[in-house]
This record gives sequence, C-alpha cells and structure tokens, in this order.
Amino acid sequence: MIRRFFLPAVTLLTAIIFVGRLISIQLLNTSYKLLSDGNAVIENSIYPERGYIYDRNKKLLVSNQPVYDFMAIPENIQAFDTLELSKILGVSKAELKEKIKFSRTFSIKLPSIIVGKISREHNAVIQEKIWKYPGFFLQKNSVRNYPISIASNLLGYVSEVNKNDMKKDNYYRIGELIGRQGIEEYYEYFLRGKKGKNFYQKDRFNRIIGSYEDGKYDVPKEGAQNLYLTIDRELQQYGEELFRNKRGGIVAIEPKTGEVLSLVSAPSYDPSILVGRKRSKNYRKLALDTLAKPLFDRSLQAQYAPGSPFKSLNALIALQEGVIDKETSYICQKGHFYARGIFMECHCSPGTKNNLRSGIFRSCNTYFANIYRRIIDQAGENVEDGINIWNKHLKSFGLGNYLGYDLPVGKKGFVPDADYYNYWYKKGGWKSATIVSNAIGQGELLTTPIQMANFTAAIANRGYFIQPHFLKAVSNNSLNKVYEKKETSIDSIHFETVIDGMHQVVERGTARIAKIKGIEVCGKTGTVENFMKIKGVKTQLTDHSIFIAFAPKDDPKIAIAVYVENGYWGARWAAPISSLMIEKYLNENVKRKWLENKILNGSLIAEYDKPYSGEPFVINE
Repeated sequence: MIRRFFLPAVTLLTAIIFVGRLISIQLLNTSYKLLSDGNAVIENSIYPERGYIYDRNKKLLVSNQPVYDFMAIPENIQAFDTLELSKILGVSKAELKEKIKFSRTFSIKLPSIIVGKISREHNAVIQEKIWKYPGFFLQKNSVRNYPISIASNLLGYVSEVNKNDMKKDNYYRIGELIGRQGIEEYYEYFLRGKKGKNFYQKDRFNRIIGSYEDGKYDVPKEGAQNLYLTIDRELQQYGEELFRNKRGGIVAIEPKTGEVLSLVSAPSYDPSILVGRKRSKNYRKLALDTLAKPLFDRSLQAQYAPGSPFKSLNALIALQEGVIDKETSYICQKGHFYARGIFMECHCSPGTKNNLRSGIFRSCNTYFANIYRRIIDQAGENVEDGINIWNKHLKSFGLGNYLGYDLPVGKKGFVPDADYYNYWYKKGGWKSATIVSNAIGQGELLTTPIQMANFTAAIANRGYFIQPHFLKAVSNNSLNKVYEKKETSIDSIHFETVIDGMHQVVERGTARIAKIKGIEVCGKTGTVENFMKIKGVKTQLTDHSIFIAFAPKDDPKIAIAVYVENGYWGARWAAPISSLMIEKYLNENVKRKWLENKILNGSLIAEYDKPYSGEPFVINE
C-alpha cells in the first residue's frame, strides 16, 4: 500500500516545491529583477553646488566656478586610441590607462571620474570628439573660486577623496570632492549637500534611450548650505597685509560672544593654487617648504612661551589666593632678579618700588618673581600643593587644553604641575626658586596664540569667556549650537586692578606706541626668549615679539594676541600690529599712516635667512 502511493507523493511534493520556487523567484523576490535592471539601467549622480562661504557681514569669501569631469562607465568602453585620447585630455597615456584600470576595480557598471576639473574652454574641444569614444561622457561639476585671496589656513581647501575617505563614509565615490583642513573639512556635511541620482534606460547596444520608468526611482539632490563665518573680511585682509614678510600669527576675538574676528597665520598662500588640475603639484610644493611652513597654522598649532603677558594671570592668581593685595609692594633693588642661577633683568631702574599696578605697566620681573613664589610657597614646605593650585587656576582660563573651537587642528599647550616637576627633579628636589621662570611666562609653559587671545578676552570680560568659534550662521538656520560660557576661578573683584595696570602699559608703559586717540586700550607687551637645539647644544636665537590687548577698556569689543617670530621685543612689531588691528576694527580706517606704512613696509626676511634661524620655533608634542 505504501509503495503504491510513495512515487505519486514524491512526484507531487517535488512539483509543489518547484512551483513554489518559481513563484518566489518571479513574483516575490526582486533581486533577480535588480540584476537584470543592472544590465539595462545606468545610474548617474547629480551633484549639488557646494555651499558658499561668507564673512560676518555677508561678504563673499568662497564661491564656485563651473568645470567638467570626464567620466567613464567601464563596461561600455570599447577599443579606442589611448594615445589620441590622452592628448585630447592633456594627460599621459600611462595616467589614462591607470585611471581606467582603477575605475574597473571600483565598479564596471557605475561611472567614475577619469579626468576631473576640465575648464569650459577645454570642455568645448573634448565635446567635438567624444563621439569617437563609447563609454565616456562629460559631466558638469564645479570647483572653488576665491574672489579675494585671504584666510587660506582658516578656510581649508577641497580635493578628491581617497580610499580612506571612502572607507570612512560610503557616501563618496572615486573622483568626488571632499573638504580638507579648516572650515571646508569641519563643516563638510553642510557644504557638500546631498547628491541625487538619475536612472537611465539602456538598449541592447548600451545606448541611453531615456529616463528609467519615467524617473520613478530618481533621487533629487539636496542643496548645500551657505556658511556665514564670524570672521571680518576687511580685518582679516588687513592683518595679512601687516604680516607681509613676517612669520607668526594674529587671533582677534569679540569678548562678549567668543566670535573669532580674525585668524592670521603667516606666511600663508593663495588658496586658488589648490584648485584645478595643478592642485597636487602645488600642494607638494607647499608641503615641502619646511622653513616657512605655509600649511602650518601658527595661530592654532604653534606653541610658544607666553612671556610677560602671562604676568597678568599670575597677578590675578595671587590676588585670588590672598597672598598679595593691590598695594603689596616690592623694591627692585638692582634692576634685576636672581635666584638659583636664574637671572631676570628688569626694565626698572635700581631701587624702584612697585605695587601691583606699577609692576604690571613697568613689567617688573622682580615684582612678579616674588608674588609667584608666594603663590607656590603658600602651603609652606608643600610646594606640590602650591603648584597644583596655580595649575588649576590657569586651566580655568583655557590653558593647557583644547578650547573646543570649530576647526580640525590645534595644540593643547602645556601648564606644568607637581607630577611634572617630581618627574624631572625627583620628589623634594625642587622649590619655588627652581621654577621661578614661570613667573614671567618662560620656563616650561607653552601656549598657542588662540589661547592667549582667549585668556585676554576672559580678562576683558572680568572673569569669563565664551568658547571661541568661527561659524556664525547657516543659510537654512539649522545651527542651534549654544556656545558654552566658562567662568574662570578668579572673582570678578580682582580684575579691575590688573586691567588698570594693563591700561597704563599703553598709556605710559612699555607699549606707548599702541596708543589710539579716543580709544582706551589695555595691553601687555612680551619679549619671549627663543631657544633651539643646534647640534645638540641649546642655542638662543632672536627673541619673539608678542602683545596682548583689548579695547575699549570699559566696553571691550575686541581682544587680540599677536606673535611675531624673531621680532626682537614686544613694542617693536607685535604692539604696533595689534594697535593697527584694533583701530581698523573699531574705527574702520587707520589715521596713523606713519605707523601703518612702517609695518607694511617692514620686513624680517633677513632675520629668517640667517643661519639656523629658518626653524624659528619648536613644535612640542
């Protein structure tokens, strides 16, 4: 009985499975349809125009210009004269073959860029002959255009994606563009928009015959966003002009908002040379310049000793810790300070008596060496507690750490603590006299120009700063970020005496050259010792010129830090540059043409060309 029905049952079951599989393949499962479509449908990406970049006053910084990409769909390429096509495209035969080979590796069905950034004029020539090369076509695109050649390190540039970019984000394909460095990198998502896709039907000869299913599956592109930066275009341009033939940086901040008004790094480069088909060649040239370092953003990455401007912070810490008051005085007995083999020469005449205010405007090293030792020694024999208290106060001003600004590069600087000195001198092997160089902003301290400008803004605000930032608005109003207000560890009551001293620095102290008629400027000069190891020997090179300032005194609208490498002393270069920047920003024009011409025509090239002075700073990792 079982044998009688076994064969029909097996036959029926097999038939059911077979029919079920056919139903699944033909009616339910779409994968085979997609495979079929893949042979008959071409996908073409539609790129939105990259977002424009404007300054705080809606003046254009970066726009776009049209170019064309020479594209290929590898499976559609037929035999062709590679030598002739390479000549038409203006590339070598080897390069053309390599690009086509790489596109096949990526996908034989999807289009890849073979030669990008072709000009309109060159495009017209190629259009006349492209019919001879099946599988190739031209697609309109755009590249960056710079109506004014400024702020290259701040803005960054755009280049083709590489394998690492595509691994990190599968949005990108071979030959597409991505932001590098600066604003272009940090705000890539806003600036790129979102590319769309159009699907086209092909016939059996691989020719496009129209839109696939009337555009049912097409994906519209999403427009990129325009960015409005905090930068003032005129101020930025002016700062770069003032730094012609000099090396260093400027950072200017609006104290009440944390908006960066200017970020100058010198020497710089024309951003337009990193656009087009010569971009790679020009980039290599910039990268190989290890002396001037035009790609190195000194305002964010260079770490210098803060010098005498740091005395303002030591004064505030001493007041907060109660180790001095505003009338605490010291006599500069010999016009210098000496301790543990450390010699600090003063600007004071021997026998000068200084309180806190006069100690600031005379920049008395003796005064600040003494109050620094009081800070460190306040806990008696336990100097570790003293140095850690000092360290904590400084970090509340943003020193020794990243400030959280919206650019992808930077350095932390360095503020030493007890662990650091215990490592170098062994526990119990150091005293306040051992590390007294910190009193005048030398020693082991390291700061970046943006950190200096930021703590100047904190002083101007009488005890707080807003996180520095470069983006003011986005065109679709999608920027909802609230920038953090950070209180320092110093009570507001202590700032007025220090600010009065900084005002006197400009009125009758070391920075009288920075005086501006009708504007109360508060500042502090600095002359930073500049050492470098040459053949294993610590060698002193020409000092750096630095200056910090804010103005006006009672309603500050700008805080600024200027570093001029190998600039001799603070009042020689940095103070005049700062003063001119302040006058330009607050008054919109500069009346002191004699000073402006002196700085514009001044040069430190001869200084940089001296033997061993071509490496003016050490980047501390």
